[in-house]
Amino acid sequence: MTKMLFMTEDEVRDVAKVILGFDKKENGIRQGTGQITTFNQLGFKGNNNKPDGWYLSDDVAFPAIILETKSSKEDISLKKWVDELVKNCNVILTNYKQVVGILYNGIDIRVFLNNIEIEDVSSELQNKNYYFSLCSKNTIDKQRIYSLTKKINDCLHIDFGIKNLYHRMIFTACALVAKRYGAMLVESMNFTLMKNSILSTLTKSLEESRKQNLKLDLLTEIYSLIKMNNEANQDAIDNFIKWVSEISKCVNSDYWNGEDVMGIFFNEFNRYKKKSERGQVFTPDHITSFMYRLIDVNKNDRVLDAACGSGAFLVKAMCNMIKEAGGIKTSKAKEIKNVQLYGIEFDREIYALACANMLIHKDGKTNFEQLDSRSPEACEWIHSKNITKVLMNPPFETKYGCLTIVDNVLKNVPEHTMCAFILPDKKLEKDSRGRKILKHSKLKKIIKLPEKTFSGVTTSVFIFEAGVKQNNDEIFACYIEDDGLETVKNQGRQDIKDKWQAIENQWVEIIKKQTGDKTIQWLKPNEHLSYQMPDVPFEIYEEDFTKTMMDYLMFKEGMDVKEFSEKLITKVMYNSIVSRVDDGSIVIKMEEVKHE
Repeated sequence: MTKMLFMTEDEVRDVAKVILGFDKKENGIRQGTGQITTFNQLGFKGNNNKPDGWYLSDDVAFPAIILETKSSKEDISLKKWVDELVKNCNVILTNYKQVVGILYNGIDIRVFLNNIEIEDVSSELQNKNYYFSLCSKNTIDKQRIYSLTKKINDCLHIDFGIKNLYHRMIFTACALVAKRYGAMLVESMNFTLMKNSILSTLTKSLEESRKQNLKLDLLTEIYSLIKMNNEANQDAIDNFIKWVSEISKCVNSDYWNGEDVMGIFFNEFNRYKKKSERGQVFTPDHITSFMYRLIDVNKNDRVLDAACGSGAFLVKAMCNMIKEAGGIKTSKAKEIKNVQLYGIEFDREIYALACANMLIHKDGKTNFEQLDSRSPEACEWIHSKNITKVLMNPPFETKYGCLTIVDNVLKNVPEHTMCAFILPDKKLEKDSRGRKILKHSKLKKIIKLPEKTFSGVTTSVFIFEAGVKQNNDEIFACYIEDDGLETVKNQGRQDIKDKWQAIENQWVEIIKKQTGDKTIQWLKPNEHLSYQMPDVPFEIYEEDFTKTMMDYLMFKEGMDVKEFSEKLITKVMYNSIVSRVDDGSIVIKMEEVKHE
C-alpha cells in the first residue's frame, strides 16, 4: 500500500479493515470495524465502549485482536492514545489469554501483546495472520540441533570416511539444500541412490539461478568430487538421512530465526578443525544479531559482507529485514532476496558453503561472488552495488590482508555508509594502515566484546562512517564484559540461561545514547584506537607477605622451595597422623622434615 500524506480516522479505519482481513466472514469468528458496535454487543456485558476494530474467536484460547485507529495527523507516540488502546485490550483480556493491540494512523503503527509493546515488528500494517504469529513461542530445540550436527559429523568422518572437514560440511549442506527443494531422501535407500537424488535435485533447483550466476555450478562440482571410503554402511546411510531431515524441518520452521539453526550447523562443524586449518572464523549468532542492530539495518538497506564465510551476517540480515517487511510472502521479501544482500568470499569451498546456506532459504544466491576482496575486481564490484550498510568479520591474520579488505570496503561504498567490522582489539594500532584508514573514513565507535567471544583472540566491533575524515573527532568506546553465555561440554559457548537478549537490549541502548555505563571511554584518535583496559590497582595481602618471607628464609638456608614443598606434602599425606580434637580443630602429627 502506498502511504497517503493525510487520511481521516474513518479513512484509516477503512484501509485497516481490508489490510487486516477484517472484511471477511469466518465461521466461529466475530470480526469487523466501525464505531457503532459496543463491547456489550460483542459479549462483554455492561461495557458500552466502542472499539475501532476487533477479531474475536469463539475459542478463547486463540489470540484476539483489538484495533485503535487515529487520523494521519495524530501522533500515536502520545501516552493518551496508548492508554485508550490498553483500556480496550483490558476488556478483552477478561476472557482471552492473548490479546494483540494495534494502534494505527495510516502511517505509523504500534503493536502490543497483552499490553506490552513489541518492538521488532513490521513498520507497515499486515494481515491478521502476521499478528497471530507474534503470539507463537519459539520452540526450536537448539540443543537437539547441536546433538544432530555432532552425530552427522561423526557419521561422515568415521562411518563414511570423509577426512576433509569442508567436504563433510558441503556434503551435509548439499543434502539440506536438496531436502529444501524436495529431494526424495528415505531410509533404506542405498548410497548411490541417495547421492544421485541429492545431485539431481541440486542440478534442477540451480537451473534458474545458473542463468544469472554460473559460479553456482561450483556447488555441484565440489559435491560430485567428494569421495567416501565406505559406501556400504546402511545404518550410517539411514542415520544420515534421518538426521538431515530433522535439521531441515528446523531450518524451514516458522520459528526459524536466521542463524539460530544454520549458525549452529556451521559453527559446530568448524569446532572440529585443526589449529592449522583455522584461517576461517565463523561469527557467533548472538554477535551477528547485535551488530545488525548497532548500525540500524532496516528492510530498505543493501547489505554487504565482503568476507562472508558461510553467510552468517547475510542470513541474519535477510531474516530480520523480511520480518520487518511483514513476512516471507510479501513482495518486499522477494526484493530483499534478489537485490539487497551482497557477499564476497575468496575461499572456493567456503564460497560453496555460503551458496548452499542461501539456497536453503531460497534467496540471495545470485549476489554472491567468489573474489579476492583485496583485488581491484572486488573493489569495482563493491563500488557498483550502491551498498548502504556493511556487516563483516574479516580474517584476522595479516597474511590474509585484514586491513586491506577493510580499507577497500570503506573506499568503495558510498559516503556516510555505516560499516561494522569485528577486528582484534589492537589491530588498528599495531598495523600502520590502521591510522591511514582514518584519513578517509571516521571511526565512530569501538565496542570491546567479551574475552571468550573468539577463542584465542580478544576482539572489538569497530563502527566506521565511510568517506568522512576522522580529523580530531573523539571515538566512543565501551566494554561488554559478560554476554551471559556459558561453556557447554563439546558444544562451545551457548546462551543456555537465555540471558543474552536482555543484555543485548541494554547495550544497544547504552551505545546509541553513548551514556549509562561505567566502562564508557572517549578516545583521542591520535592516542588510542582501541578500548583501554584500566590498570589493575596494586594490592598486597598478608599471605603474600608471609610467602615472600618464607621463600627468603629458605633461600638463606640453602633450601630448594619446590623440593621442600613436595617432601612436605608427601609427609603430610602418607606419613602423618591426622586427628580431630574436641573443639573441632584438625591436628596433624608428623616427624620433622629434615633438609638433606
